[in-house]
Amino acid sequence: MQFGRTYEEFTVGDVYKHWPGKTVTEYDDHLFCLLTMNHHPLHMDANYAENTTDFGKNVVVGNYIYSLLLGMSVPDVSGKAIANLEIESLRHVAPTFHGDTIYGETTVLDKTPSKSKSDRGIVYVETKGYKQDGTLVCVFRRKVMVPTETYIKERGGEQPGRPQLKEQEK
Repeated sequence: MQFGRTYEEFTVGDVYKHWPGKTVTEYDDHLFCLLTMNHHPLHMDANYAENTTDFGKNVVVGNYIYSLLLGMSVPDVSGKAIANLEIESLRHVAPTFHGDTIYGETTVLDKTPSKSKSDRGIVYVETKGYKQDGTLVCVFRRKVMVPTETYIKERGGEQPGRPQLKEQEK
Protein backbone atom coordinates (compact mmCIF):
# COMPACT_ATOMS: atom_id res chain seq x y z
CA MET A 1 0.00 0.00 0.00
CA GLN A 2 1.29 3.43 -0.88
CA PHE A 3 1.65 5.78 2.08
CA GLY A 4 2.21 9.30 0.84
CA ARG A 5 4.30 10.49 -2.07
CA THR A 6 7.65 12.05 -2.73
CA TYR A 7 7.81 15.42 -4.45
CA GLU A 8 8.57 13.77 -7.80
CA GLU A 9 5.42 11.63 -7.60
CA PHE A 10 3.04 14.60 -7.54
CA THR A 11 1.72 15.93 -10.83
CA VAL A 12 -0.30 19.13 -11.06
CA GLY A 13 -3.87 18.22 -12.02
CA ASP A 14 -3.83 14.72 -10.54
CA VAL A 15 -6.90 13.78 -8.50
CA TYR A 16 -6.69 11.21 -5.70
CA LYS A 17 -10.00 9.62 -4.70
CA HIS A 18 -9.65 8.58 -1.08
CA TRP A 19 -11.05 5.19 -0.16
CA PRO A 20 -12.88 3.97 1.82
CA GLY A 21 -15.46 6.48 2.97
CA LYS A 22 -16.55 6.81 6.61
CA THR A 23 -20.09 6.66 7.93
CA VAL A 24 -20.38 9.24 10.70
CA THR A 25 -22.10 7.98 13.83
CA GLU A 26 -23.62 9.87 16.73
CA TYR A 27 -20.84 8.42 18.89
CA ASP A 28 -18.14 9.82 16.54
CA ASP A 29 -19.70 13.27 16.68
CA HIS A 30 -20.22 13.31 20.44
CA LEU A 31 -16.73 11.97 21.18
CA PHE A 32 -15.13 14.63 18.98
CA CYS A 33 -17.24 17.33 20.65
CA LEU A 34 -16.26 16.10 24.11
CA LEU A 35 -12.56 15.79 23.24
CA THR A 36 -12.47 19.33 21.84
CA MET A 37 -14.81 20.83 24.48
CA ASN A 38 -17.32 21.94 21.84
CA HIS A 39 -20.56 21.66 23.78
CA HIS A 40 -22.83 23.53 21.40
CA PRO A 41 -26.30 21.98 21.69
CA LEU A 42 -26.64 21.82 17.89
CA HIS A 43 -24.21 18.90 18.07
CA MET A 44 -24.99 17.39 21.49
CA ASP A 45 -28.68 17.91 22.30
CA ALA A 46 -31.22 16.16 20.07
CA ASN A 47 -34.18 17.91 21.70
CA TYR A 48 -32.62 21.33 21.13
CA ALA A 49 -31.76 20.51 17.52
CA GLU A 50 -35.21 19.09 16.81
CA ASN A 51 -37.16 21.96 18.32
CA THR A 52 -35.06 25.08 17.73
CA THR A 53 -33.00 24.68 14.55
CA ASP A 54 -33.74 24.77 10.83
CA PHE A 55 -32.29 21.28 10.46
CA GLY A 56 -34.59 19.51 12.95
CA LYS A 57 -31.78 17.19 14.03
CA ASN A 58 -28.19 17.27 15.25
CA VAL A 59 -25.55 18.53 12.84
CA VAL A 60 -22.12 16.88 12.95
CA VAL A 61 -19.48 19.38 14.09
CA GLY A 62 -17.71 20.72 11.00
CA ASN A 63 -14.19 20.38 12.35
CA TYR A 64 -14.73 16.64 12.74
CA ILE A 65 -15.60 16.44 9.04
CA TYR A 66 -12.49 18.48 8.19
CA SER A 67 -10.33 16.24 10.42
CA LEU A 68 -11.84 13.12 8.89
CA LEU A 69 -11.06 14.33 5.36
CA LEU A 70 -7.55 15.34 6.35
CA GLY A 71 -7.00 11.84 7.74
CA MET A 72 -8.46 10.20 4.64
CA SER A 73 -5.97 12.10 2.50
CA VAL A 74 -2.84 10.97 4.39
CA PRO A 75 -2.12 7.77 2.40
CA ASP A 76 -2.44 9.69 -0.89
CA VAL A 77 -0.99 13.08 0.01
CA SER A 78 0.85 13.60 3.28
CA GLY A 79 1.96 10.16 4.45
CA LYS A 80 5.59 11.09 3.79
CA ALA A 81 5.18 14.77 4.72
CA ILE A 82 7.91 16.62 6.52
CA ALA A 83 5.36 19.23 7.63
CA ASN A 84 1.89 20.54 7.01
CA LEU A 85 2.71 24.20 6.43
CA GLU A 86 -0.59 25.95 5.97
CA ILE A 87 -4.32 25.52 5.76
CA GLU A 88 -5.06 28.30 3.34
CA SER A 89 -8.84 28.03 3.37
CA LEU A 90 -11.53 25.90 4.94
CA ARG A 91 -15.18 26.06 3.94
CA HIS A 92 -18.08 24.09 5.36
CA VAL A 93 -20.49 24.06 2.44
CA ALA A 94 -23.39 21.90 3.64
CA PRO A 95 -24.35 20.13 6.88
CA THR A 96 -23.53 16.53 7.69
CA PHE A 97 -25.82 14.42 9.86
CA HIS A 98 -25.42 11.23 11.86
CA GLY A 99 -25.57 8.32 9.42
CA ASP A 100 -24.10 10.21 6.46
CA THR A 101 -21.09 8.65 4.75
CA ILE A 102 -18.24 10.99 3.86
CA TYR A 103 -15.96 10.51 0.86
CA GLY A 104 -13.01 12.66 -0.13
CA GLU A 105 -10.81 13.52 -3.05
CA THR A 106 -7.76 15.71 -3.40
CA THR A 107 -6.54 17.64 -6.45
CA VAL A 108 -2.91 18.71 -6.85
CA LEU A 109 -3.06 22.43 -7.65
CA ASP A 110 0.64 23.30 -7.74
CA LYS A 111 4.10 22.21 -6.62
CA THR A 112 7.29 24.17 -6.09
CA PRO A 113 10.79 23.10 -5.06
CA SER A 114 11.96 24.37 -1.68
CA LYS A 115 13.97 27.58 -1.92
CA SER A 116 16.16 26.69 1.05
CA LYS A 117 16.69 22.90 0.82
CA SER A 118 16.99 20.87 -2.38
CA ASP A 119 15.76 17.63 -0.79
CA ARG A 120 12.12 18.75 -0.40
CA GLY A 121 9.32 20.62 -2.08
CA ILE A 122 5.96 22.24 -1.38
CA VAL A 123 2.77 20.69 -2.75
CA TYR A 124 -0.43 22.76 -2.86
CA VAL A 125 -3.62 20.70 -2.80
CA GLU A 126 -7.38 21.08 -2.50
CA THR A 127 -9.43 18.43 -0.71
CA LYS A 128 -13.19 18.12 -1.17
CA GLY A 129 -15.52 16.07 0.97
CA TYR A 130 -18.95 14.95 -0.08
CA LYS A 131 -21.80 12.82 1.21
CA GLN A 132 -23.15 9.57 -0.17
CA ASP A 133 -25.59 11.50 -2.40
CA GLY A 134 -22.79 13.61 -3.91
CA THR A 135 -23.50 16.76 -1.87
CA LEU A 136 -20.32 18.77 -1.32
CA VAL A 137 -19.90 19.37 2.43
CA CYS A 138 -16.35 20.62 2.97
CA VAL A 139 -13.48 22.10 0.93
CA PHE A 140 -10.02 23.04 2.12
CA ARG A 141 -6.70 23.99 0.57
CA ARG A 142 -3.35 23.34 2.16
CA LYS A 143 0.38 23.39 1.53
CA VAL A 144 2.43 20.36 2.48
CA MET A 145 6.21 20.05 2.59
CA VAL A 146 7.17 16.67 1.17
CA PRO A 147 10.53 14.95 0.68
CA THR A 148 12.22 14.26 -2.60
CA GLU A 149 13.41 10.77 -3.50
CA THR A 150 16.92 11.88 -2.44
CA TYR A 151 15.65 12.76 1.04
CA ILE A 152 14.06 9.29 1.41
CA LYS A 153 17.21 7.46 0.23
CA GLU A 154 19.50 9.48 2.50
CA ARG A 155 17.38 8.63 5.54
CA GLY A 156 17.14 4.90 5.12
CA GLY A 157 14.41 4.28 2.55
CA GLU A 158 10.64 4.07 2.75
CA GLN A 159 10.30 2.86 6.36
CA PRO A 160 13.50 3.87 8.16
CA GLY A 161 12.09 3.51 11.67
CA ARG A 162 10.57 0.07 11.17
CA PRO A 163 12.40 -2.63 13.15
CA GLN A 164 13.52 -5.82 11.44
CA LEU A 165 12.03 -9.10 12.60
CA LYS A 166 14.50 -11.24 14.54
CA GLU A 167 14.27 -14.94 13.99
CA GLN A 168 13.36 -16.95 17.08
CA GLU A 169 15.68 -19.72 18.22
CA LYS A 170 14.05 -23.15 18.18
